Amino acid sequence: MSSEARSELAPTDVAAPTDTGTDHAPTPLTVGIEEEFLLIEPDSRTLSPRGPELVGEAAGDLGDRVGPELTQYQVELRTDPHTCLKEAEDQIRATRTAAARAAARLGLRIASTGTPVLGRTDPVPITPGTRYARSAAHFRALDDEQTVCACHIHVGLPDPRDAVHVSNHLRPWLPTLTALSANSPFEDGRDTGYASWRTMTWGRWPVSGPPPYFESPAHFDDLVGTLLEAEALIDRGGLYWDIRPSHHLPTIEVRVADAALTPHDTLLLAAVVRALTATALTALRAGEPAPRPAPELLRAACWRAARDGLAGHGIDPLTGRLEPQTALVERLLHTITPALRRHEDLDLVREQWQRLRTEGTGADLQRAAFRGRTNTHDVVDFVISATCPL
Repeated sequence: MSSEARSELAPTDVAAPTDTGTDHAPTPLTVGIEEEFLLIEPDSRTLSPRGPELVGEAAGDLGDRVGPELTQYQVELRTDPHTCLKEAEDQIRATRTAAARAAARLGLRIASTGTPVLGRTDPVPITPGTRYARSAAHFRALDDEQTVCACHIHVGLPDPRDAVHVSNHLRPWLPTLTALSANSPFEDGRDTGYASWRTMTWGRWPVSGPPPYFESPAHFDDLVGTLLEAEALIDRGGLYWDIRPSHHLPTIEVRVADAALTPHDTLLLAAVVRALTATALTALRAGEPAPRPAPELLRAACWRAARDGLAGHGIDPLTGRLEPQTALVERLLHTITPALRRHEDLDLVREQWQRLRTEGTGADLQRAAFRGRTNTHDVVDFVISATCPL
């Protein structure tokens, strides 16, 4: 998410926790979505450094729901907070359409993929701004490698102490979420062999990947303070863990996913993350401890999920055993079914999960587009058409 731009995801209508007998989670929870996109020159299919120009062009329709990102090859689109995912879907589609039309007026296209299929220039053009300049000076070549795009899900939690504990409960599911959302197999004209190469690239930052287990909110604050003092962070916005309590919104932010190829992919991710958060809150209110996988196993499971996506086997981070990745997804969905039903998202998730099992993830579909003529131009064209069919 761009820390240079103000976001409007703060949930103002999250219900207070209420005791409903078997369910102690606040319901319904709000969900807000941030999507990052690459800008494409349609003739060459390479990246265009006109992100700031597109932000200005689209702002008339989108206001501050469009903003810049680290590099000038990217833009970010944001939704308002929603309790109804159908309303969120309508806004996602409308926002993508408005941005695509603004890009077309500039002779450009937008593409929702975690990594650029075709090349970029090095060093990359960093977006103007004080924070971005500090980042480039501090992290150096790391910034040159971060032309990557993600989909971030914010779930409303008015009590920031809950976010720390919910993070602990969500950690074991990070590999499964990675596999479910993989959409970055290509980079710079080659197939990396990974379903989510963005995951591997992003992991180079000093504070990234699965967050640690936090003993308490005070432990979280102390650790962040230490990282700031050690200059592993330039500010709290640089906490690039896959899950984090937002530093400026009353939300927990799940940042593990690649940019979602289609609006359907975005909605599936949002529904699952919200239900996971609600399930964690129920466990928290009941006094159930969070599962605590060994950091080494969790890291290995995230790597395997990034490599293979939904294909083949994944690592259960609690046991270390290899299991079919689809079985691990089924276990996740079984765990969150009560929360999906409570939020009226169960049918949506069942339908979209069946679609993924039949058609494949964004990574699978990108590779299918390449197999047609073994031409990466076809992959770029496919991603553009899937991002926002006009």
